[in-house]
Amino acid sequence: MTVRVRIAPSPTGDPHVGTAYMALFNLIFARHFKGQFILRIEDTDQSRSRPEYEENIYKALKWCNINWDEGPDVGGPYGPYRQSERFPIYKQYAEDLLQKGKAYKCFCTAEELDEMRELQGKTGQRMGYDRRCRNLSEKEIHDKEAQGLPAVIRLKMPLTGECVYEDQIKGRITSPWADIDDQILLKSDGFPTYHLANVVDDHLMKITHVIRGDEWMSSTPKHVYLYEAFGWTPPTFMHMPLLLGRDGKKLSKRKNPTSIFYYRDSGFLPEAFVNFLTLMGYSMPNDQEVYPLEQIIAEFDPKRIGVSGAVFDVTKLEWLNQQYLIKNIPENELWNRLRGWQFNDAFMSKLMPMIHSRIKTFGEFIELTDFLFINHLKYTPELFEAKGLTPEARPMILQCIIWHMDANENWGASGLSETSRYVAEVWGLNFKKSIIPLLFATFMGKHQGPPLFDSVELLGKDRARARLLNSIEFLGGISNKKMDALKKGWEKKELKEFVGAV
Repeated sequence: MTVRVRIAPSPTGDPHVGTAYMALFNLIFARHFKGQFILRIEDTDQSRSRPEYEENIYKALKWCNINWDEGPDVGGPYGPYRQSERFPIYKQYAEDLLQKGKAYKCFCTAEELDEMRELQGKTGQRMGYDRRCRNLSEKEIHDKEAQGLPAVIRLKMPLTGECVYEDQIKGRITSPWADIDDQILLKSDGFPTYHLANVVDDHLMKITHVIRGDEWMSSTPKHVYLYEAFGWTPPTFMHMPLLLGRDGKKLSKRKNPTSIFYYRDSGFLPEAFVNFLTLMGYSMPNDQEVYPLEQIIAEFDPKRIGVSGAVFDVTKLEWLNQQYLIKNIPENELWNRLRGWQFNDAFMSKLMPMIHSRIKTFGEFIELTDFLFINHLKYTPELFEAKGLTPEARPMILQCIIWHMDANENWGASGLSETSRYVAEVWGLNFKKSIIPLLFATFMGKHQGPPLFDSVELLGKDRARARLLNSIEFLGGISNKKMDALKKGWEKKELKEFVGAV
């Protein structure tokens, strides 16, 4: 048997460190066992998928020195490798399940489903679809179709017995079939859900091992049953430990810098970053921590993959990066590497117009622009003081800025300018006296410097977003309860309960 593994990221946002983490272990597995590693793009979410996001996946993985044998950009014998180009295939297989009696049409409207969930919540019933369309007669189905009612196709899960499968990392896994929802396979618009597309593609692309994160374990019984319903042999499942934040929960964009580009732009070496990611899910013999990718590929043993999640500790990453700097970059090459990072002509040509009329001597250059080249700003409580802002309001305003910038997908100078003015208006604050000092403190760690909005554009989206998150944390953070209330108030533009304290 030839080992074939894959990753299947969605091009719906910034390339996540979790994507690199999973890609890395799939690559290691494939290379160790002399198999193939496939990149598949799961772009079925047409409202959020974008070509530039797909391109960023390629750039981010290649920065990590992760290369694939088959994929949308390199081709291969089992293409196409974008799910959006495979829709007729999914429809064919969904119809096949209908014919076999393994799936059924569901005509429930969104309103009916909302009412169902509300009732379940009030009565303490198990949350999930109540299967009301599962046993419709052929006549009832015909009548509904004659009325032009849209329908989805749902998987008809067994109501008794158990799903049992062997996970190569977790061991024997058992789940009662009755606890598993009748999952939608094909939406009313003909678009497949993840579950159908994932299983069909894995089968047709001859995937032998599915190596993915723990968060997919709840979906695996649905996939196991889909293989059974189609009459196919399922692959071997391997569920990797999750990457955790400092709070012990799944690494979240809400609280942590999760874009691969953040670590690239912050000056980390790709080989150190990759080494660090392998430490998150694997332990080398003799507790070795510094090693090249080639070594773990050669010595790889699936039995040494961890079971519990690992904290994504940036302090550890910084230590590891220093080891690579010392051992892999000779002193006479260090300046060339620094120049390639940020001290290059392209970067400096953008910076010079911003400081040309602001420095009195060359000696002031570093003092004026240091925030562009360092990762850890020295925040103080006094730095964030601004007219009309209480300590409680400051992190909330910064959170609103993140939401608005993310929603508009414009982290450039014009985006921050528009966002900061909009936030000032919604909060009823003075733009120049309240918002601008808060932003200078956040992005520069001081009250004045080069032009603010142009500086943030030069800083880049990922580092700018990280500074907003760091400032929110420094200011005491926002509890989950207050975050929920703030989100609702922000969406409705009703912030009286928060503004009243300003």
